[in-house]
Amino acid sequence: MADAKVIPFDDDRSRGGAQRPARRRPGGPRGAAPDASPAPVSALPGQQAVSQGPRGGQDPQQGRQDAQGAAEAAAPRPDGAEVRERPGAQWDRRIAGGLAFLRRRITGEYEVDEFGYDEELTDQVLMSLLRPFYEKYFRVEVKGVENIPAEGGALVVANHSGTLPLDGLMMQVAVHDHHPAGRHLRLLAADLVFMLPVVNELARKAGHTLACAEDAQALLERGEVVGVMPEGFKGIGKPFSERYKLQRFGRGGFVSTALRTGTPIVPCSIVGAEEIYPMIGNAKTLARLLGFPYFPITPTFPWLGPAGLVPLPTKWTIQFGEPIPTDGYPPEAAEDPMLMFNLTDQVREQIQHTLYKLLVQRRSVFF
Repeated sequence: MADAKVIPFDDDRSRGGAQRPARRRPGGPRGAAPDASPAPVSALPGQQAVSQGPRGGQDPQQGRQDAQGAAEAAAPRPDGAEVRERPGAQWDRRIAGGLAFLRRRITGEYEVDEFGYDEELTDQVLMSLLRPFYEKYFRVEVKGVENIPAEGGALVVANHSGTLPLDGLMMQVAVHDHHPAGRHLRLLAADLVFMLPVVNELARKAGHTLACAEDAQALLERGEVVGVMPEGFKGIGKPFSERYKLQRFGRGGFVSTALRTGTPIVPCSIVGAEEIYPMIGNAKTLARLLGFPYFPITPTFPWLGPAGLVPLPTKWTIQFGEPIPTDGYPPEAAEDPMLMFNLTDQVREQIQHTLYKLLVQRRSVFF
C-alpha cells in the first residue's frame, strides 16, 4: 500500500459571497416619455443593484463601490447575525468533498495504522452507514459518555448480548458521535470475526483488533480508548430466558492489562440489545458442522428465511459508569490473582447493578 498522508476531507472556505447579475426590467415607469431614462432598478434580496452611467452602461466607479459593499456583506458580521448561504452551496461542498475522498482512495493518499485501522474510511463511510440504525432504528440514548477520559488510554468494559454483536457497533457510534473530545473506540473482537470474509476486512478498517492482551496493551499504551466485552460468546449466545444476567467474565485478563498500563476501567451497561433477536433455541449439531459457537433459533429465524435476520426495533440505552482508577497500584499488582479477582468482580457488579436500574426505569421494550 502506498504511503499515505492526511488531507482535509472538505473545503471549508465560504462560498456564500457569490453574486448573481442584477436583472433589468424593460421600459420605464408608467406614463414616462419613450426617450426618458429608465428608473433605477431595486436590488432583489441577496442581489446587487446596477447603477447606470450616462450612456446606459454601468458606471465603473459605482461598480467598484457596489463590489466593495457586496464583499462587506459576505464577510462575518460583528453582531453575530447569520449570513445567508447561496442556495446549493452545501451540496457543492458535499460533492467536492466526495470527489476528493474518492481520489484519495484511488491514489492511496490515506493512512492506516499497524492494526489496519482506517480513520478516514471509518469517519466518512462506516459511521455513516451505522448511524441510521443508531439514531432512527434503535433510537439509542447515551448517558455518562463524559466519564471516558478526554485524553490518554481507557478501557471500556461492557455487557454483551443480542445473538449478533450489534451492541459493540452501537457502542462505537455512541463514543464517536457523543464524546466531548471526539474520541474513537477500538473494539477487541473474537478470532471468529477475523476468519469471516469481508467481515474481517471491514472490522480491521473500523479499528477492531484481536482480543488478546498484547494488542490491548499496545493500544492502551498509545492512549487509545479500547472496548472489551468479557462475556464473549457466553453472553451473546445465551438464551432469552437469561437476558440481562451477566455471564462469567473470564479470568480477568482485561484487569491485568489495565493494571499494567495504569489506565482507568470504565464500566458500560447496554439495555435493549437482548431483545433484538430473542434466542429461544440453539441448534448445536448444526453449529458444530458450520464451525460456529452456536446456531440461534428465534421466533423469526430460520422460519422466515433472510427476513428473519432483520432485528426487532427495540429502544436502547447505553450508560457509561464512573471510571475505576488503576494507576495507584504498584507494577507487580498485575500478577496478584486476588487483586484481579476483586477488581473483576467490582466491575461486573457495577455493570449488573446499572442494568437492573435501567430496566426499572424503562417504560417499554420498544418505546
